Amino acid sequence: MMASARIMEIFAHGQDVRDALGLPPAASPRLRHVAHLAVAARDYAFAQRRMDPPTEPFRVELTHKDETWTWGPADAAQRVHGAALDFALLATRRRHRQDCAVSAEGPDADAWLDVVQAYAGPPGPGREPGSAIR
Repeated sequence: MMASARIMEIFAHGQDVRDALGLPPAASPRLRHVAHLAVAARDYAFAQRRMDPPTEPFRVELTHKDETWTWGPADAAQRVHGAALDFALLATRRRHRQDCAVSAEGPDADAWLDVVQAYAGPPGPGREPGSAIR
């Protein structure tokens, strides 16, 4: 997890630099580490906002090129799916949810996408909708 956390930090702060330079996000298979942290920290993200974490399991399905990365039981009613890059941008709070190709099925999964974070500490203000450089 410590190596994944460093990869997440490099991705997030590297994206800050890319945004400042007007460059689009860069996707690589290393995004799996960022996504894994966000999935593992699901309950933590709710707790940071003084919300009770959901009790139901989630299924997360993310695509990167010709791969699909999955977490959770295949039959879970609460589901999140979409592009791995967009999920990583959302989970590092580098993009607003409205600017990401990530969707949820189920009220708990939908609530999670509003609070998801792949890092420790307070959530911060996040980004405004439409502020993404694409």
